[in-house]
Amino acid sequence: MRRFLFSFLAMAVIAPAFSQDTQPDALAAYRQGRFGEAIQITLDELESNPNNVESYVVLGWALNAAGRYQDAVDYGLRGLQVNRFEHRIIQVVAEANVRLGNSLEALEYLERYVQVAPTGSFIDWVYYEMGEIFIEFGEFHRADIAFATSVYHNGRSAVRWARLGYAREQLGDWEESLQAYDRALQLDPNLGDAVRGRQRVRTQLSG
Repeated sequence: MRRFLFSFLAMAVIAPAFSQDTQPDALAAYRQGRFGEAIQITLDELESNPNNVESYVVLGWALNAAGRYQDAVDYGLRGLQVNRFEHRIIQVVAEANVRLGNSLEALEYLERYVQVAPTGSFIDWVYYEMGEIFIEFGEFHRADIAFATSVYHNGRSAVRWARLGYAREQLGDWEESLQAYDRALQLDPNLGDAVRGRQRVRTQLSG
């Protein structure tokens, strides 16, 4: 009888721990590129707890990674109803709108990200996308500031330096533009946009 009771109590202790260890892990699935699985896990989690902010975060990441941008916007907005200051969800909604070509909506959430998380892990990307939208709108001064801030936070991207060079080229800031193009080509000597941009600026300077 004692042996039976001991075995029963041992299983009672082990079983919950085993069950917890084998629960589906949405973040692990996302990191391993199993986006559909991550989406389903987080949807199930939200069915049980509609206020689970972490589930909304991973769901948004997985939806964007799977190319389901409108769904990412829809669920992201639901997540922001739970916590409107959650910068990771703000980034999800911003990215989804960027991919959908909703420039005004994207800009709204990019600017909100800057307000909420000025040193957040996505801040260099945020300023880069802001710069692209300002280029689209023909607002080259604001694009200059955005791209300059992006490379300040992360100066390892040749493309971002080239875009900074382009914004400054549109402003007629030839010397500053040339410096940005030169920096881009130091990082990637074969970047066509930087090669062509530097040539255009050199022509202006020599003329």
